[in-house]
Amino acid sequence: MMKKKSIPASKPFLILFLCQIISALDVPLDSKLLEELSQPPTITHQSPKDYIVDPRENIVIQCEAKGKPPPSFSWTRNGTHFDIDKDEQVTMKPNSGTLVINIMNGRKAEAYEGVYQCTARNERGAAISNNIVIRPSRSPLWTKEKLEPNQVREGDSLVLHCRPPVGLPPPIIFWMDNAFQRLPQSERVSQGLNGDLYFSNVQPEDTREDYICYARFNHTQTIQQKQPISVKVFSTKPVTERQPVLLTPTGSTSTKVELRGNVLLLECIAAGLPTPVIRWIKEGGELPANRTFFENFKKTLKIIDVSEADSGNYRCIARNTLGSVDHVISVTVKAAPYWITAPRNLVLSPGEDGTLICRANGNPKPSISWLANGVPIAIAPEDPSRKVDGDTIIFSHVQERSSAVYQCNASNEYGYLLANAFVNVLAEPPRILTPANKLYQVIADSPALLDCAYFGSPKPEIEWFKGVKGSILRGNEYVFHDNGTLEIPVAQKDSTGTYTCVARNELGKIQNEVHLEIKDPTMIIKQPEYKVVQRYGQVSFECIIKHDSTLLPTVIWLKDNDELPDDERFLVGKDNLTIMNVTDKDDGTYTCIVNTTLDSVSASAVLTVVAAPPTPAIIYARPNPPFDLELTGQLERSIQLSWIPGEENNSPITHFIIEYEDGLHEPGVWHYQTEVPGTQTTVQLKLSPYVNYSFRVIAVNKIGRSQPSEPSEQYLTKSASPDENPANVQGIGSEPDNLVITWESLKGFQSNGPGLQYKVSWRQKDVDDEWTSVIVANVSKYIVSGTPTFVPYEIKVQALNDLGYAPEPSEVIGHSGEDLPMVAPGNVQVHVINSTLAKVHWDPVPLKSVRGHLQGYKVYYWKVQSLSRRSRRHVEKKILTFRGNKTFGMLPGLEPYSSYKLNVRVVNGKGEGPASPDKVFKTPEGVPSSPSFLKITNPTLDSLTLEWGSPTHPNGVLTSYILKFQPINNTHELGPLVEIRIPANESSLILKNLNYSTRYKFYFNAQTSVGSGSQITEEAVTIMDEAGILHPAVGAGKVQPLYPRIRNVTTAAAETYANISWEYEGPEHANFYVEYGVAGSKEDWKKEIVNGSRSFFVLKGLTPGTAYKVRVGAEGLSGFRSSEDVFETGPAMASRQVDIATQGWFIGLMCAVALLILILLIVCFIRRNKGGKYPVKEKEDAHADPEIQPMKEDDGTFGEYRSLESDAEDHKPLKKGSRTPSDRTVKKEDSDDSLVDYGEGVNGQFNEDGSFIGQYSGKKEKEPAEGNESSEAPSPVNAMNSFV
Repeated sequence: MMKKKSIPASKPFLILFLCQIISALDVPLDSKLLEELSQPPTITHQSPKDYIVDPRENIVIQCEAKGKPPPSFSWTRNGTHFDIDKDEQVTMKPNSGTLVINIMNGRKAEAYEGVYQCTARNERGAAISNNIVIRPSRSPLWTKEKLEPNQVREGDSLVLHCRPPVGLPPPIIFWMDNAFQRLPQSERVSQGLNGDLYFSNVQPEDTREDYICYARFNHTQTIQQKQPISVKVFSTKPVTERQPVLLTPTGSTSTKVELRGNVLLLECIAAGLPTPVIRWIKEGGELPANRTFFENFKKTLKIIDVSEADSGNYRCIARNTLGSVDHVISVTVKAAPYWITAPRNLVLSPGEDGTLICRANGNPKPSISWLANGVPIAIAPEDPSRKVDGDTIIFSHVQERSSAVYQCNASNEYGYLLANAFVNVLAEPPRILTPANKLYQVIADSPALLDCAYFGSPKPEIEWFKGVKGSILRGNEYVFHDNGTLEIPVAQKDSTGTYTCVARNELGKIQNEVHLEIKDPTMIIKQPEYKVVQRYGQVSFECIIKHDSTLLPTVIWLKDNDELPDDERFLVGKDNLTIMNVTDKDDGTYTCIVNTTLDSVSASAVLTVVAAPPTPAIIYARPNPPFDLELTGQLERSIQLSWIPGEENNSPITHFIIEYEDGLHEPGVWHYQTEVPGTQTTVQLKLSPYVNYSFRVIAVNKIGRSQPSEPSEQYLTKSASPDENPANVQGIGSEPDNLVITWESLKGFQSNGPGLQYKVSWRQKDVDDEWTSVIVANVSKYIVSGTPTFVPYEIKVQALNDLGYAPEPSEVIGHSGEDLPMVAPGNVQVHVINSTLAKVHWDPVPLKSVRGHLQGYKVYYWKVQSLSRRSRRHVEKKILTFRGNKTFGMLPGLEPYSSYKLNVRVVNGKGEGPASPDKVFKTPEGVPSSPSFLKITNPTLDSLTLEWGSPTHPNGVLTSYILKFQPINNTHELGPLVEIRIPANESSLILKNLNYSTRYKFYFNAQTSVGSGSQITEEAVTIMDEAGILHPAVGAGKVQPLYPRIRNVTTAAAETYANISWEYEGPEHANFYVEYGVAGSKEDWKKEIVNGSRSFFVLKGLTPGTAYKVRVGAEGLSGFRSSEDVFETGPAMASRQVDIATQGWFIGLMCAVALLILILLIVCFIRRNKGGKYPVKEKEDAHADPEIQPMKEDDGTFGEYRSLESDAEDHKPLKKGSRTPSDRTVKKEDSDDSLVDYGEGVNGQFNEDGSFIGQYSGKKEKEPAEGNESSEAPSPVNAMNSFV
């Protein structure tokens, strides 16, 4: 009968104790604080465990440590105290434990070989170093030996032994000749891991007398040379070929032991003629990807960073044309100890609990031993607060005398690990490390982080206050970090002020003040605009900014994201950048960057430089197609194609593209064959069997491709067996008992002949089964039935036709079909983190039970009931999927104070497995939502009645309601705040003793034991006299508002206008007005009257990219306005314009107009000459009236044929603003560069009176547009963009 193992009584206590342990203190890395706190010693630097020293230099054994007070040092050598004062050759560095052993005075380094250990000690404990083994390096000479010449028959194998002297560390071996040249190595001749030189077969050229082995000892920088070895190869005809034989290792099997994390090197060198080729495989598995390398011509298998999973049998196979030989190396990976959890320093307060955990692994499993202050813990002084339990030391109710340094030693036969960890018990009052009165400056609407770095033991509690007598800060508008930092996620102007941080523990209290200033953001209110300028002209970009008055901005200009050229033509002004004498190199993107100490903004515009006089463009076109294609040199697998190129059309041909058509399998479909340089007109083409070829050629230049040439004559190639096998071979089961093998069928021309078929073969992997094969045709899938569930198979698919088989295909691994998992995850545990988040753990299911590819785990969870309402509702299950072999997951979005159930299921490619048993868990209370409503009714001279609804989501048991209220005067200033706590079972309250005709603002929220929920606000007014109360009969059943109110003022802004809307409650027929101004400005408000009783208004004429403040009021109601709202107009959009003078259609139009004018002049001149002069005409000429005199040539009219209408137009005065100002500057609306005037802008039109042409005849006068700059309605797209 089996005995049940009993759990010791201490084990449950230990588990419970570990669950209740208080987390240790974190000591900030503050230099001043660290100097003041006592601390046990800590080893900071030491020499390596295996320390090989140069015997020609002094020996330095390092040991550095820190602590408070500074530690003293002592050493042991070979386990006994090492008195350095008795050896004049040994000194210790000041304020350090580092030893310096002087061997330059004739002492031998060998005299100081041994095992050294350093101890650093102060009043708080003692830390020890590793055992440091000191050994001097050795580079002995080669032993003399008589070397006989090697006479070898051609084709035989040969091994030249190196046998280097044993050094410390081992030397690096290489072979050279007398001229110090490395001997060439290859698959036939190579050096083994032991340094010997192996010849798989010797050749006559191997004869030489200077095969020299060298040993390089890196530590002493010396090289030792072996005597030269002579090799003479004599020939015998014929040379006999031999199958492979292994030179190393010998026999059929061998073993190899390697340590975890090291590099595994396996070697196989074989003799044979022809030279054998080496191949490596791992039996029952694959060689590890990304860690496997082949060296020495694949004779050496190298696996880096080996682990226990790399253990197994590795087979090397040497093969040549006569046969093969193999060797199996059984590899075992052991492991020196390595850390799973190294012990960490503990800083505790008196009376607190803690643990030191030391967990290590290895192969074999390491043993764990503890020391206290360098002494085995079994014989160390007793400490009642300490209890050792295997790899854990448990501390309970520690006192200051409990401070010590503990050492954990994990060791097995392959090595050891030693770690120091101190327990430092401190009793310290709170300290605030953040400097007092520190000033923080933040841009508005950005996060503000106010530091309060602190330390104390026990760990202090941190609270924040605003102002000198302000209340403690709470609520969603603040984030309190564990390190004491206060975060204001969105800092506003009213966030400015003094904040006080208070830290307290049972030993004291301390506070510190910091100051926060909120600055206005920097803005570019006039951005640089896109410019088009003619070469050698002048251009200017504007960049006008607005910034906080207390910040000093700097403006930087960049060209193409780089510094401006160092050129005097670039003039940087306060608000602009001017470029004189523009050249083509100035073309690019110019960026204005404005930086302050708190923010940075930028804006860019593109400059396009165009040529002044447009030159006729050379016409470039695609090349003409090649012609006269000719096939010559016809062979089975190649043919020569030649052609004559077509016309290039002013652009050289860069290359030719050759395409082919397979008239036998895909007639009418052209495929890419190859391409050749444009200087080549002949190409040798590779052909495939069983294809009826036609070819065509396409010429290509920088403009594009030509039309294809006419096809060449056809050429049919002979049939052959397939050259390739199907690609993308896969094996995936569709049912639990089948295997579906699929592949990509060969194209018609890939068949190489008629009768294309496929040989499908499969066998179960890792089972000694024969291949099962079937031959199919005209399909790309085959289903194997009756297979076991989810078993690996080796699969291959080979093509064949009437002429034979394709080469042997490669094997792929597939799997038969999956089935649903059989086992549910076990040991499901739930850890509730807070009221809305929980963490679920489970044990992974055995992989065999998955019966398919493990895709992950699904967690089903649902709310059973709310613990506050005890009411059930429709169960809505939620599902979370965790990919891969995860064993835990987080459940977010839970409802506070509720009961939940969950279960876990494993998922594979087939579906889900069975569910684990339902696990029940409960979430703790949270803060409630806001009350569902707040109504204020029955106003009297001195009272108001409040009614409210309970929160929709109480998230716990309501404890009370909090009502705060304060009066508001006519200037919207708030009076003193009054707070009332109301029992949770109340739903109404009558407030008495209020001031008459006074507006009050109310703040109302609910509370649970966790804290206060979000609040709702409302405003109400007490009446002026009893006549102000409306009785139920008044108003004919229509309830009038008790007081006027304007609320919910919203704005929708574009570039130059904004839509203002609001909601109004109060007497009918109110007359509204809108007041607005620039935000942050001290200027008076501008006022706009609203027509009628509308609840919306459009503000026009605003400046782009500017922040405005706005409020709405009602006429006749003294001091009655809405609260202020702030909005920002969109930035001005830089329009990309094109110079019309460079457009081809415009040049053509100008030429046509000029030709038409010339023809009209000629016709008028002819008609005038043919008419002659009559007497009346002569009198008119003699007594000319100045009113009807013909105009001069530059008047632009045609003499007597000028009409009265044109006469009247000529005597009209010039319109105001039509002339260029005297300072030669051109206003934006008068600029001749505007593309709107040229017809390419938004409102551009061609004038029919010649004024358009006049701009090119030297005249600069132009009538300005009347009214606004643009009569175009605001674009909805632009309005939308302004809100982005």
